Formats: sequence, structure tokens, C-alpha cells
Amino acid sequence: MPATTLPPFPDNVPTHPLLVVDYALLKEGDSEELDRLWTAATTLGFWYLKNHGVDSEVNEMFRMGEETMHLPLEEKMKFEQGDEGLSFGYKAAGANAVEASGLKDTVEFINIAKDDAFAWPQQARRSYPSTVNDRMPNTVTPFVKKSNEINDTLLGIFNTRLGLPDGTLTSLHSPDEYSASEARVIKSPASAAASMTKERMAIGAHTDFGSLSFLHNRLGGLQVLPPGITEWQYVKPLPGHAICNVGDALALFSGGILHSNIHRVVPPPGEQSKLNRCSLVYFTRPGNSVVLRALKDKSSLINEATQSSNNTTNDPEETAEQWFMRRIKNQRVKNITL
Repeated sequence: MPATTLPPFPDNVPTHPLLVVDYALLKEGDSEELDRLWTAATTLGFWYLKNHGVDSEVNEMFRMGEETMHLPLEEKMKFEQGDEGLSFGYKAAGANAVEASGLKDTVEFINIAKDDAFAWPQQARRSYPSTVNDRMPNTVTPFVKKSNEINDTLLGIFNTRLGLPDGTLTSLHSPDEYSASEARVIKSPASAAASMTKERMAIGAHTDFGSLSFLHNRLGGLQVLPPGITEWQYVKPLPGHAICNVGDALALFSGGILHSNIHRVVPPPGEQSKLNRCSLVYFTRPGNSVVLRALKDKSSLINEATQSSNNTTNDPEETAEQWFMRRIKNQRVKNITL
């Protein structure tokens, strides 16, 4: 559905204003814009990104997602990701838990591996529905490549600010190494009731597993819980603006300097709740062999941060592959132990 036909985001719900970062100015090295990004990444860990140049690819990815979700469930289930910690493929609604009680989520999504997008027409990680394959060369791969480039640019900026040797963060996210990096199109069902209840939660409270998330949505539903605040607040979608956030892996690498903040997805507010909600995100995650730990031996700034009493990060001492598989596996309803 075109953005111009969507009901407006209501004015009477709690929202959290995000800093707006101009990607074009970041590319030019504008000092004020670089400072703005750093402030956003080290406080809430969320920001809007404009002038990213991916709008046409985003529109086509939404179309691919719509085509995929319209397939019969029996066909989609041929590509289900399963319960063993694999992320790529289709996830049916209700397969994941939104909390430890085992309460089921309400969203379905399709995950496409960065490795498959880059390797096309060869298969690197797994097979996908025909709706994905048909659009891989002209839609999926261009979106993944541009998203990866944007997140690499952000990683380079953070690399400099953290005082790391040139190329440290980008080398941990090499496109040449298999990783859990992926594009995801999510569909949340429409809800006739505008009031929010736990039973209608789409995706439960969580932090992102990876390093950077590059999100595109047209309806509300994303909520953040800012530090020191007890009430969940909506993040209002802005046309032409992506929503970016820091994930757990990047927070770990930085010794907690970069902030991975808790968030969740609920039905859109007001009249928007009567529509299906679709969103698109690209997750940049470290290479499978990368050990997740603070890079304190490479940066005095990170070393100092790890000594701070305010630092709450703990090195998992696992590879990225082990860590992500464990966390993804633990989300599955079938793996919940009550």
C-alpha cells in the first residue's frame, strides 16, 4: 500500500524523538553530522538516517515480501528455518516466543542470507521460495549490497571514534566470510482493536543480536524503552527515513561505549492498527569465526570503558556463529522449558 494512503500516525501516543542523521553529510565527513551520529549511538543507540539512497530498492523489497507472504502456508513451510538455531528462510507466526512463559509471537517473516545474495546465482546457505529467487538479481542482491555498504560506512566512523586501528570493525564483518547477516521482510497481522495488550505483541522485548540494524517501516509499532524511562514509547516512522540501531555485538566490541537498547514491536497505534504491518530490515552481523569480546587490546578508550563501574557488558567468549545460533534457538517456542 502506498505511503500516501496510510492513516496518519496519531498524536496522542507516547513517542520518543530520535536524532536525524544525514547519510550524505556523513559521507562528506561533515563534523557536526559525525558528532550527531556518535551522540545517537552512545546514548539511546537508535537514530533516523535520511538521504541513504536505497528508497527504490526498499520499495521493491516490500513487493517481494508481499508476494512471498501471499504464498500458501504449505509452500512457505518448505523453507521454514527450523528449531536448531538457523535463521535463514521462512518463520511462521507463532514459532517464536515473545517472553519466557512461551507466549507466541504473531509475525511471519522471510530471512535471506547476505551470503546467498552475494553468491547468486549460486546457492551458498539455503534455498528460498520462487518469489525470492525471481527477484534475487534485480531486487534482493542490490538491496543487500547497498545496505551492507551503508552499515560498513557507519562501522568505519565508529572505528575512528573508538580509536581502533584502521579497518578493524569492517574486517570483523568481512563480506567474504560467511555470517548471520541477512535481509528480513516481516508481516504483522492487522488488529481491529487499537488498545495494546500483551497477547497482541508482535515481537517481544529484545536487543538485536548483531552489530547494526537498518530498518524501513511505514506504519508505527516499533517501541523503545529509553534508559531511566518506565513507559514504552513509539518510534514514529518518517517517510524516506530509515531507523538504525546498534546491536549487542557492536556494544560488546566497544566495551559498552556504543549502546544496544531494548525494543519491541506491537500493533500500530490508532487507525493504523487496522492494517497489516510490513517492515524491512538488514542486519549486519560479524563473521562466523569472530570471537565476541571487547577490543580493549586495540583501543585505550575501549580498555578504559571496560574498567568502568558503569560497564555492564560481558564477553560471551563464543564465536559469532555459536552465539547467534544459541540465541536464535532459544527464541523458538519448541525449545522453551517452562
